[in-house]
Amino acid sequence: MENEVVSKNFIEQIIDKDLEEGCYTQVKTRFPPEPNGYLHIGHAKSILLNYGLAQKYGGKFNLRFDDTNPTKEKSEFVESIIADVEWLGAKYDGEVLFASNYFEQMYDAAVKLIKKGKAFVCDLTAEEIREYRGTLTEPGKNSPYRDRSVEENLDLFERMKNGEFEDGSKVLRAKIDMSSPNINMRDPVIYRVARMSHHNTGDQWCIYPMYDFAHPIEDAIEGITHSICTLEFEDHRPLYDWVVRELEYEQPPKQIEFAKLYLQNVITGKRYIKKLVEDGIVDGWDDPRLVSIAALRRRGFTPESIKMFMELVGVSKSQSSVDYAMLEYCIREDLKLKRGRMMAVLDPVKLIIDNYPENLVEYMDVVNNQENEALGARKVPFCRELYIERDDFMEEPPKKYFRLYPGNEVRLMNGYFVTCTSYEKDENGRVTEIHCTYDPETRSGSGFNGRKVKGTIHWVAAPYAIKAEVRLYENLVDEEKGVYNKEDGSLNLNPNSLTILKECYLEPNLSDVKGGDSFQFVRQGYFCVDSKDSTPEHPVFNRIVSLKSSYKPGK
Repeated sequence: MENEVVSKNFIEQIIDKDLEEGCYTQVKTRFPPEPNGYLHIGHAKSILLNYGLAQKYGGKFNLRFDDTNPTKEKSEFVESIIADVEWLGAKYDGEVLFASNYFEQMYDAAVKLIKKGKAFVCDLTAEEIREYRGTLTEPGKNSPYRDRSVEENLDLFERMKNGEFEDGSKVLRAKIDMSSPNINMRDPVIYRVARMSHHNTGDQWCIYPMYDFAHPIEDAIEGITHSICTLEFEDHRPLYDWVVRELEYEQPPKQIEFAKLYLQNVITGKRYIKKLVEDGIVDGWDDPRLVSIAALRRRGFTPESIKMFMELVGVSKSQSSVDYAMLEYCIREDLKLKRGRMMAVLDPVKLIIDNYPENLVEYMDVVNNQENEALGARKVPFCRELYIERDDFMEEPPKKYFRLYPGNEVRLMNGYFVTCTSYEKDENGRVTEIHCTYDPETRSGSGFNGRKVKGTIHWVAAPYAIKAEVRLYENLVDEEKGVYNKEDGSLNLNPNSLTILKECYLEPNLSDVKGGDSFQFVRQGYFCVDSKDSTPEHPVFNRIVSLKSSYKPGK
């Protein structure tokens, strides 16, 4: 039992205590994104944490859009966020919820505060409010409009709602304490006049609640028990608690903060990604070099790999950054036993077996995954003309090079032993053809007639090969320089972040793939069919991750 308590994160310990003391009978959590952009890997942590807690305690999990700021919000972002949450496997309770559906209740809540003498209409400009607020070392001073009567405030607030005042001319402020050491408690603005069309409510409202006022009300209306958010909201917690206390909710929700997920040398800022998209450096918010959830999905990451990553990262109060190699480790671990190992040649050169019968085609039995027999086997055609990787042949090899060179014998994986006899070059000195002879006694599965060779290379039968485009990705950021240029704040981009190989040849078993399918390409890495650009006539594969890893768990 002791070990169980120790292994729980600090949020689970708080929940255990609340349930034990009878504060709540059922746990209810939520993921509350603002629909003003695409979600990234950091949001995945929040989704999986909130959903995981609801699951662990047999509770409920809501997906609710915090759509109180119509200036930046779009239906496109709403749809992309729903797709991301569902792809991650977080099953939300009931319908998708919107903060904007509670605008009437928020308005009533503001009226209740005015009646209690806890809110007032203020005519100061935004700049004047900032001046009156004070600093971290100096207290603020009261607004000259702070002592308006309840009746006057009720009248002005209703007229604000009815559209009688210009945008920015009046705000509703909470009446708390202008000398509070926490600046968030110095009579914060809770409503503003803003004539903006809203993606959900249209032009029904011309006043909108501020996030810090709306959020605790949304949580309370939905019966959320634990409002879990990131550390930057820690200083806002007193205001959150003040709102639910003054509005006298019977079972007020409790805000708990945890550390954000930071990935080293990765761009997550919406402003920067928006510029990359607008400048055509990436081909959208789902470009596989980004770490938006949509981009990771298009790159070929799986929900299981992201869950594994979040478990390794853990939940804590202290800020830290994580190496991207840990995420790559997780996708390798997830795919290595699940995916077939196919043959693909990315930089092809033709290999001709001169003594192999011209019209003969043999179908070799190939195991799909040597580490997982359950994936079965397939037939792969073998014939006289093949493609092999250009770097599997050298005219003048260095020592300990065991692949193909004049006079050397290698094993063609799942095929035969071949010996290089000659090669041909074009006028630029580039090798165009390699000629070999084969030993018919060394067919794969025959025991190789008792013979051994040191090198094994993969191949694809030329007449049956599928031509494909393959995209190799590196970090979008120049890792030696870091993400941002210290002088002007611009991004330090890696000019080699994308390499497009137009003439790659794949074995024919990859002819009927569809977007999102993934495989290991033998000796090359894990690859995924691009969900955006790939077509049956022109297949496109993205490299998810190479086979080699620098990351070791526990380091």
